[in-house]
Amino acid sequence: MANSPQSKKRARQNEKRHAVNKARRSRIRTFLRKVEEALASGDKDAATAALRAAQPELMRGVTKGVFHKNTASRKISRLSSRVKSLG
Repeated sequence: MANSPQSKKRARQNEKRHAVNKARRSRIRTFLRKVEEALASGDKDAATAALRAAQPELMRGVTKGVFHKNTASRKISRLSSRVKSLG
């Protein structure tokens, strides 16, 4: 357990950051799930629209430090190739 005032403050800050990052991660996963559902239904227009909405959310997660840049790029690449193959 934190003893010094500084370590107590760091513990409080960590709790806040954890809550914010958890909310961001959840929001991004929701956007990704919408793309997955559109892909499963086979609706290319809906999948394209969902992907277009999910891309900036993923990259925002990168700038906020929730995801690594390569992770987000990989997810976008794989999803876009799946949307493209719906044809």
